[in-house]
Amino acid sequence: MSEGDDPALRKTITDLLASGLETKVEPFPKTEKEFIEIAAELRTLDPKDIKGKLVLSGFMDHPYGPESWRCMECIYYLAHRKWCDLPELAVPVEPDWYCRLWRM
Repeated sequence: MSEGDDPALRKTITDLLASGLETKVEPFPKTEKEFIEIAAELRTLDPKDIKGKLVLSGFMDHPYGPESWRCMECIYYLAHRKWCDLPELAVPVEPDWYCRLWRM
């Protein structure tokens, strides 16, 4: 996938999340091993399986948790592109979205 803006893909993701797509928000990976397991599961998906990526990674269209975690504070977030740079995801994201692969 491209690291450039993709308005159609961004709209698809926005619409899926707004429609109430059930995603695996929990359990949050508390260890590197758990994080790697989720990433490995994501790698088994077809790179174009956007819905599958959203479900496995626990995407939400709003901040999450007691600290209100959001993509904006994640190490994988590229602010100037509004892009998730985690290779297993590689999707456009909004600053106030969240996924369980969030890292500080």
